[in-house]
Amino acid sequence: MSSTNLNSGPRAGLKEWLGLVVLVLPAMLLFMMLTILFLAIPHLAADLQPSSTETLWIIDIYGFLMAGLLVTMGTLGDRIGHRRLLIAGAAVFAVVSLVAANTSDPGLMILWRAILGIAAATQMPATLGLIFATFADAKQRGIAVGAWAAGISVGTGLGPVLGGALLEAFSWQAAFLVAVPVMAVVAIGALLVLPDHRNPAAGRPDVVSVALTLATLLPIVYGVKELAKDDSLAVAVAGIVIGLAFGAWFVVRQLRLPEPLLDVRLFANRTVSGALAVFLLAATALGGVYLLFTQYLQLVEGLSPLQAGLWVLPGAALLVVVSTLSPALVRRIRPGYLIAAGLAVQVIGYLMLTQVGSTGGLPLLVAGFMVLYPAVAPSMALTTNLVVGSVPPQKAGAASGLATTCSDLGISLGIAIIGSIGAAVYRAEAAEALPSTLTPEAAATARESLDGAVSAAQGLPADLSSALLAPAREAFTSGLNVAAATSTVIAAVAAILAVALLRRVPPTGRS
Repeated sequence: MSSTNLNSGPRAGLKEWLGLVVLVLPAMLLFMMLTILFLAIPHLAADLQPSSTETLWIIDIYGFLMAGLLVTMGTLGDRIGHRRLLIAGAAVFAVVSLVAANTSDPGLMILWRAILGIAAATQMPATLGLIFATFADAKQRGIAVGAWAAGISVGTGLGPVLGGALLEAFSWQAAFLVAVPVMAVVAIGALLVLPDHRNPAAGRPDVVSVALTLATLLPIVYGVKELAKDDSLAVAVAGIVIGLAFGAWFVVRQLRLPEPLLDVRLFANRTVSGALAVFLLAATALGGVYLLFTQYLQLVEGLSPLQAGLWVLPGAALLVVVSTLSPALVRRIRPGYLIAAGLAVQVIGYLMLTQVGSTGGLPLLVAGFMVLYPAVAPSMALTTNLVVGSVPPQKAGAASGLATTCSDLGISLGIAIIGSIGAAVYRAEAAEALPSTLTPEAAATARESLDGAVSAAQGLPADLSSALLAPAREAFTSGLNVAAATSTVIAAVAAILAVALLRRVPPTGRS
């Protein structure tokens, strides 16, 4: 009897596997750019002197626009061709990276990071779409998708490590310039080894829905960041309410459109909504704490960027290992229980960070990070398969886009929400503890952020510098403690949801 797999097609050759390298490169780099500035921020802030709110926008506007436009760019790629969109996105990314590396104004830096997020959104759906177009054999396609997902994990985990190494050898500008040769390889390689691929039946992207997506996300994020300020409550609430109103309009419009930008009916599926909600919460809990962790290493412990990156490396390596093992474990363990177990371990790691002090806290800080960071891997590694496997085949592309969107959105939300909480705690404590002998300008700079305090301390007499930095570092550590406590609650809620909503999903090895 024949055992031919009906889902199989011609097997890939050397050209197709070289194409996979071209597709994994942007997936790895684009997710690396979510976190590569974590270690560069103290140095970038010293040159650009942004406010604490501008600093958060510089870091997370990239992820918000990438997440908000992924589904739109997937539809556009179906219409005009994924290879064409990949090449255009790579070219824009390279050029804007060059411009950003030579920027000295924080407002312009926010703009360039925003454009980089848009360019990233053009490439991510194209990479996955071209993998499906390139690999017709089902088994080889599975290997290719696994390599693509591993590239995302490596990029997310190694962003700060690479950033630290680049900063040690060069300056913060290198965190942008590293993208230029990579994107050149992607653009040239795409022309040489990737097929063109489009869907002749693809509809037009709904421009109003795209605008509503951004009109939902950006006001809410703005409002959250304004909540961290003492005098902006009305503005913050207004921003959040406006964003929620646009979000409601977006949902109503999607339900009425014959070809919606985002099929919100997918959320009626318990597994889809449960997996996405859990992953979003897990990524949110991690995003802000990850940023504060890297800043603590440099600004409180005084480590160089390379030293700080090396302290990140063990956790990043464990993340890759656990991400690789999770698909094998889920063959025997229900995915809901495996994801919940990872989140429970994360809770332990976050609790450890709540006990870190401003002096001698490095061992506990690193131990807590090594516990919590790899524990996000089960939700990261399993969400896409859970979501895609729970919808009809014709909905698989939309479902995959949702999973990728949740990753970007969660990390960016964590930076916005939890980073703002840490900044608010810092400002509240620093205002009470800074020495009264500082000049008004130095005091204002030091109260804004720990970056500002370090900058203000330069050139001061040794005793005054110490009197400024000691309470500033204590205030920052208190912000880290409160942020970690917030992430503890978020991760615990996510663990409960994983058990409640995903416990009926069987192991993948069950026939």
